[in-house]
Amino acid sequence: MVKAIVVRETGGPEVLQYVDIEVGKPGPDEIRLRQTAIGVNFIDTYHRTGLYPAKRNDAGYFIPGMEGVGRVEAVGAGVTNVKVGDRVCYGNGPMGSYAEERLIPAAKVVKCPPNIEDEKAAGMMLRGLTVWYLVRALHKLKPGETVLMHAAAGGIGLIFCQWARHIGATVIGTVGSEEKAKIARAAGCTHTILYKTENWAAKVRELTGGNGVPVVYDSVGKDTFLGSLDCLARRGLLVSFGNASGPPPAIEPDQLANKGSAFLTRPRLGDYVDTPEELAAGCTELFDLVSRGIIKIDVGNSYGLAQAAHAHTDLESRATTGSTILVV
Repeated sequence: MVKAIVVRETGGPEVLQYVDIEVGKPGPDEIRLRQTAIGVNFIDTYHRTGLYPAKRNDAGYFIPGMEGVGRVEAVGAGVTNVKVGDRVCYGNGPMGSYAEERLIPAAKVVKCPPNIEDEKAAGMMLRGLTVWYLVRALHKLKPGETVLMHAAAGGIGLIFCQWARHIGATVIGTVGSEEKAKIARAAGCTHTILYKTENWAAKVRELTGGNGVPVVYDSVGKDTFLGSLDCLARRGLLVSFGNASGPPPAIEPDQLANKGSAFLTRPRLGDYVDTPEELAAGCTELFDLVSRGIIKIDVGNSYGLAQAAHAHTDLESRATTGSTILVV
């Protein structure tokens, strides 16, 4: 028996139950992984609340979590990319990481570089690969380009600001406090806007000479979506990749036309790292930048596995900066 966090009924953080579970032997193309650290992300809260429906197992529950790091305990038939004892990490699921041990398809894990600690690996895979596809695959961020990133002091935001600085782009970032503004600026955010007290959409226009930005990266959702459209330059792109404040409102296509023939996309990480080749491409670039110190992973919030509900509460209240992890 091993410990895990299970969800039997969707709802608030209180539905996260710390219980004993059985983990079987790996099937074909699977591995059994003993985890040391687990990433906590907003998508986990979406599964917990039912915003993103999660499939339950035969026992009537699911285990949340998409990201982790650990050692391979056993391998199933046909596994060739890793062996028992290898230290591996993953950031694109499948769901089930909130556990001391788990089964996972071998194709979903990669060997973790020895110079990247477990805690950093657990706090960088989902966020780092998300930033990789945002700046390298979905839209190739260019030197001299100015873009808007919401929640610039969050786990994704801090990695994004550092990556953008490396590329030579300028980031305008929204933050919730002056303390978070300082953290974002240290990571490479050129301009910070306090969204609680400033008219951030008007400020973006002011900072861009009235032109707006070619791309807005919005993981906040409901509270920022319409304002994000107001920040776009002509033929600009709104990348709506999260729902931290709730789902964005529905809009008519004509609203995009009225915002300068704007483009709107709702991407998912899985559609950018679905194949082993895509996953390898993203991990190669991410590991290189982290190993060289160009991107520093800030694990600002660490909890025990049994404290998963506390971690969710802090994450949803925006009381966190950087990455949030569970230590096993």
